[in-house]
Amino acid sequence: MDILPSLRKRISLKFTVLFAGLLLLGLVLFLRPNAERRSPPQNLKALVTVVEARQRDVDIFLPAVGTVTPLNTVTLHSRVDGQLMEIHFREGDMVSEGDLLAVIDHRPFQAQLEQAEGQMLRDSALLANAKLDLRRYAQLVPEDLIAKQQYDTQAALVRQYEGLVKSDRGAVDAARLQLTYSRITAPISGRTGLRLVDTGNIIRASDQTGLVVLTQVRPISVLFTLPEEQAMPVSVKMRDKTPLKVDVYNREQTRLLASGELESPDNQIDPATGTLRFKARFANDGIELFPNQFVNVRLLTDRIQNAVVLPAAAVQRGPSGTQCYAALENNTVELRKIETSESIRGEVIVYAGVRPGERVVLEGMERLRDGAPIEIKEERPDK
Repeated sequence: MDILPSLRKRISLKFTVLFAGLLLLGLVLFLRPNAERRSPPQNLKALVTVVEARQRDVDIFLPAVGTVTPLNTVTLHSRVDGQLMEIHFREGDMVSEGDLLAVIDHRPFQAQLEQAEGQMLRDSALLANAKLDLRRYAQLVPEDLIAKQQYDTQAALVRQYEGLVKSDRGAVDAARLQLTYSRITAPISGRTGLRLVDTGNIIRASDQTGLVVLTQVRPISVLFTLPEEQAMPVSVKMRDKTPLKVDVYNREQTRLLASGELESPDNQIDPATGTLRFKARFANDGIELFPNQFVNVRLLTDRIQNAVVLPAAAVQRGPSGTQCYAALENNTVELRKIETSESIRGEVIVYAGVRPGERVVLEGMERLRDGAPIEIKEERPDK
C-alpha cells in the first residue's frame, strides 16, 4: 500500500519535467524564426548620395562685424546773426561742395560794407592830399622857405593817414566777409539730413543746433575689429603694400552690399577686448551703404591655388580625427582619415586623404562602416 503513493509521485514528476521540456522547446522553435526574420540580410546595400571632390582656387576670408561710418560729417552753423531768408536744399538731397544751401538776410551786412568803403574813400582822399603837401614841402626845405619841423610834421601826418587807410581796408574786408557768410554753402559733397531750422527764424552764430547735418557718403568707410592673432598678419600684409579686398554683406549675410579695399589699421590694440580696429573704404556709388548701418565684413587675406574642396556635410569628426567615406568603383565605401581646413561658407579644403575626382558620401552615412556595400541614389555636383 505504501508503494503506490510513491510511484504516483515519481510518475507525476516525470510528466511535469517532460511537459516543461516540451514547452521550452516549443518556445525556442517559435522565437527562432522571428529572430531570423528580424535579422537584416548581410548583403543589404545602403542608399547614399555622393558628391565629387573638385579642384579649384579658394579664397580665404576673415569674418567680422562692422559699422558704416562716413568719411566726413558736418553740422552746418551760421557764422553770423540774422534772419534765415531762403533754404536751397531738400532733405536727403545729394549736394556738391560749394552748392548754396541757405541765405541769411544780407542787408545789414551790405550796409556795413558800404559804410566801411565810404570811410576808406574819405581817408584815402586825406592821404592823397597829405602826400601832395609832403612833396611840396620837400622842395621848399632845401631853399629854407619852410622850417624842417613843418616837413617832419607833414611826413608824420602822411604815415598816420596810411595807417587809417590800412585799417579802413581791413574793415572793408571784414564787412565783405560778413556779407559772404550770409550765403551758407556746402563745405563738402554729401547728403543732407533733416532740416533743423525753418525759414523766417532768427539764427545766431552761437546756436548749438545748427541748420542741417551733412554726411559724406561717396566714398564711405566701414570700421570693424579683428582679434589680435588675426590682426597681426593682416597688418604685415598692409605694410608690404598688398591690397586686400573687403566685402560687406547685409545683417542676414544673404546679399553682397559692396566691395572695397582695406585702407588702414588703428595704431593700438584695445586692451579690454584684445582686438584691433580696421578701416575699409568703399566707392558707394549706388548708396548701398548708409551711415551707422550694421554690416557683416569678409576680409580676403589669401587665395589657395588648386585646392581640393568638399562640402562640410561630407566630413565627420570623431575621437580618431576627421574622416569621410569614399565611394569606390565596386559600390563599396572606404573609411578615409583626412586633413581639412575649417568650414568656409559650407565647404572644407582637403589637404590629404581625398584626390580630385573621387566621390565621397554626402548623405546616408549613418549606418555605414568600412567596406560596406552601397547603392548610389543620387550624385550631386559640387557647386
